[in-house]
Formats: sequence, structure tokens, C-alpha cells
Amino acid sequence: MIRTLARLLPSVATLVMLSACATGSSHAPDASTDDDDATLSVVTLNIYHDRDGWDRRRPLVIEGLRELRPDVIGLQEVLQHEALRNQAEDIADALGYEYHFVSTAPQDEAKRYGNAILTRHPILERSERRLRPLEDSRTVAHVRIAVDGRPVDIYDTHLHHTAEGGAMRAEQLADVLAHIDENDDGTPMVLMGDFNAEVTLPELQPLTDRYLDAFGSTHPGDDVTTLNPHYFPDRHERIDHIFVQGGRFEVLEARRVLDRPDAAGTWPTDHFGIYARLRLVPAR
Repeated sequence: MIRTLARLLPSVATLVMLSACATGSSHAPDASTDDDDATLSVVTLNIYHDRDGWDRRRPLVIEGLRELRPDVIGLQEVLQHEALRNQAEDIADALGYEYHFVSTAPQDEAKRYGNAILTRHPILERSERRLRPLEDSRTVAHVRIAVDGRPVDIYDTHLHHTAEGGAMRAEQLADVLAHIDENDDGTPMVLMGDFNAEVTLPELQPLTDRYLDAFGSTHPGDDVTTLNPHYFPDRHERIDHIFVQGGRFEVLEARRVLDRPDAAGTWPTDHFGIYARLRLVPAR
């Protein structure tokens, strides 16, 4: 298991922001007040690495995300190799976001594959963890950001993909939750990604016991897939999710995004994204 935790060197702007958060000055909302304006928008999207013409799909992904302008983006199936710039770095630069990319491959290897979190807000802390079994090459990425002066933890993961792999997903999810618990100091938390399982499957019960399914909570009973039927004509499953802490967030909106081809019939990716707009519940 590899776990790193690095704090950024504090810039003057970050010191001012954190000081305002701690003292309740006029530079940031006081967390003890009923502030209805502290909102957070997030998107999760599996980008299908470089398959099926990344050069054609890339502008659709970037423009789709630019139009949504979420505060945070969780990406899965992010790739880099000798002939391909790291896709998270590339998308982040195009959007003007910071990013945190994690992989099971060593940092000095040319080819790396994993997950990434992109954010419009400064990254205050970051960490990562490899998920068991290690040979499946799965990870969870974590960043802490500040939203209107309030810290928020963001996690992004991608679980095992085979239909018969429920036990493996359960093991990986246990590692994800352990990593969340290790970083838990009472900060509100969002977990998103490609879980390769619908929320009703047994391996996700530890999640649904603890957290709120953002899309499901606003679309009860809706039969929606996040698997693009162009690539998955025989599957109709919502396996990409955003989970939030009930009582810490109110889900204002959740919907499927990046789910249309362009005029030439090119799709952004083989999954559809999920977007959620959240309100941070005032701290008591």
C-alpha cells in the first residue's frame, strides 16, 4: 500500500484564506452562520484513456467540461505514455484548473494509468492509496480544497470492472473507506468515480449505508445508464456515481452530462458523466 500526503507551501493568498476561515473575518463566510451561498459543483467522467480516436474526442471532453465549469472534476482511465501527454494535465491546462493524478506506476515511468481530480480551487492537501488486490492496479485520489473558506475533501476512484468481480470491488471499497477514515477530521466529503456497479449491488452497501447517492436522491426510480449504448449496446446500468454526506450537503441538482455526439457522430467517451450541484449545510 502506498500512501502519500503532501501539504502545499502556503502562498500569501492561501494564508489569507485560511486565516479568514479561522477567524471569521469579512474575507470568507463564517461557518457558524446560515450561509446559503456555499455551493459546490462536481462532475465524474470516465474518459476511456486514448481509445477510439482521442484526438477527435479530446475537444468534446474539454468543451463539455468548460461549458459546465464545475468546481471539481473526477476523471477515471487517465493515461500518459511516450506519445501522449498526461490527459489530466492536458485537460487541466486547457480549463485553467489544478490537478492531482495518481497511478500505481512509479512516477518516473513513461506510461502511467490512473485517476485524477481537477479543481478550480487551490489544492490545500493531497493524498493517494493503492487498492487491494495490488495486481488490479486500482487507486483512490484525494484532495482537500476550500469552498467559500470552508474545507472540503474530494475523493475519486475506479473499482474493478468484471461482472463477477463483486468480491474484489468490496475489498477495494474497504480500502477506499479506510483512506477516507484516515483523513477524516470532520471535514465534509464527496466521493465519486466509476464504481463498475449499480448502487443496489451488495458490494456498494457500505457506501449507501454511510453516504447519499446524489443522482439517485434527486431521481428516485429513474432507469438511467451511464454506459454509452454506442459502446455498450447490451448494457443499461448506472455505474458512475457521486456520493455525499447527508447532513453535510444538500443536493440541489444532479443530471447526466456529456451524453451527446457531435455532428460527425463522435462521442466524448464511452461513459456518460454525472454532474451534481451541492450546497454545503451550515456547520452547527
